[in-house]
Amino acid sequence: MSYHGAAVVAGTEVRVHLSGRFDPTDGRFHWNGRIEPAPALVALLRAGRRDVTVHIGTRTADGRLGEADPWGGVRLTGTGTPPWEDEEEDE
Repeated sequence: MSYHGAAVVAGTEVRVHLSGRFDPTDGRFHWNGRIEPAPALVALLRAGRRDVTVHIGTRTADGRLGEADPWGGVRLTGTGTPPWEDEEEDE
């Protein structure tokens, strides 16, 4: 299950590359990936903000910012229902 496309993270329009999987060890769904370079999110991260809200279409989920890479992209992780729809759900 994955998503590549537009999102709004902490009020900033970005492009994301996310994927997720069910972890049988803790019984929860974990999703993660990368936000394409976004100076506003790097600034939030450097100011100490980690917890963010992620919006993709009509879906919303809580996420957590990780480290920034040398190109300005930011790692994003979350647990629980992901902020994107599984295309297979519609079939």
